[in-house]
Amino acid sequence: MAAGDDEVWLDDDAGPLIRPYTVNEGRTHPTVALDMLSMVIATGRPAPEMDQEHVQVLEICHAPISVAEVAAHVRLPLAVTKVLIADLVDQGAMVVRASSPLPDAGDRVLLEKLLDGLQRI
Repeated sequence: MAAGDDEVWLDDDAGPLIRPYTVNEGRTHPTVALDMLSMVIATGRPAPEMDQEHVQVLEICHAPISVAEVAAHVRLPLAVTKVLIADLVDQGAMVVRASSPLPDAGDRVLLEKLLDGLQRI
């Protein structure tokens, strides 16, 4: 079954039947370094030529929000969401703040302080 130009394939439970990679034109790597905890915020307004998915991401990001939360709101895989966000950053419509690095789990001083704190309890 082929869809015509004015026909939308829709599943009542799942929504539009579009493969995620078609949303970002098959691109799998963002042009900006992003992880799940990177914080993003919109700095611009949607342009008329933007795709629906880009507009949706910008609308969600009116306040700082993590990349993982954006993916959950737009109901797209994390990899697809990262590419969309990177597009918006490249266009100057969004900024990213990298997440804080987690302490090294093998740091002996940190582990000793943790053990000391647990022993006090």
